[in-house]
Amino acid sequence: MIDVLTTAWNWIAEPLQYGFLRQAIWVSAFVGLVCAVLSCYVTLKGWSLMGDAVSHAVVPGVVISYALGIPFAVGAFAFGFGATVAIGYIKSKTRLKEDAVIGVVFTGFFAFGLVLVTKIPSNIDLFHILFGNVLGISRQDIIQTLIAGTLTLAVILLRRKDLLLFCFDPNHAKAIGLNTQMMYYTLLSVLALTIVTALQTAGIIMVVAMLVTPGATAYLLTDRFDRMLMISVAASVSACVLGTYFSYHFDVSTGGSIVVLLTVFFVLAMVFAPKYGLFAQRFRQRVYKKQLDEMSSPP
Repeated sequence: MIDVLTTAWNWIAEPLQYGFLRQAIWVSAFVGLVCAVLSCYVTLKGWSLMGDAVSHAVVPGVVISYALGIPFAVGAFAFGFGATVAIGYIKSKTRLKEDAVIGVVFTGFFAFGLVLVTKIPSNIDLFHILFGNVLGISRQDIIQTLIAGTLTLAVILLRRKDLLLFCFDPNHAKAIGLNTQMMYYTLLSVLALTIVTALQTAGIIMVVAMLVTPGATAYLLTDRFDRMLMISVAASVSACVLGTYFSYHFDVSTGGSIVVLLTVFFVLAMVFAPKYGLFAQRFRQRVYKKQLDEMSSPP
């Protein structure tokens, strides 16, 4: 027993000897917190595709920012938010459905970013843009991450009730006088800010999972939004911290480890959730079938 505890303690303590790993752990945990909070709203609104679009659309903004020598967060946010405005404009002016517009816009922005990467001289590593590099994050990037994440949390905290009503029932929100157009762009703004926050940790490809999976996991486990928030945050922060540990001990991608753990949490919730899990549904079906058999059988 003592050997097991010693091994476990060494597993936890060994990475903490290195400053860059301690830094990666708390930065990942902060990013996980921000993503988890917004994830609940994105899940209720059904905006997983929108998150995918914004995350891919920031690529040209990142490249241009590096080329001009300005913080990458500025360009990433500008192009991310610009993509959402373009989606809204095209959707309102054409007969296309939202999913088709999203597919056209985000692939166009992403391809434009790839062209810029190959033509603009810079030290940008495309792999780190796509998959994140929290282990090598610079102090400047940490500051940008903290600013973007804090702004996101502040906006959500100030408008949490209005955003919740807008996500849950936009028609009712409009009927009681809420400016749904403003709520639409507010949510898009914090979505773009959150993607900027998570860009260094998870990268463009993985950030979609961090924006969707925690909220989806919590949605399977509870019907109350406050509990959904707590479960989402707990799952996301745990996955970020453990994923960073796994990336050190097993020498694998940090962003990939985080998303794999989030996926594992989702699968466990999908199977074992007390009310909406697969086992619970199967149990209710058996009980219902048994009741039907009893009612149909002769006395």
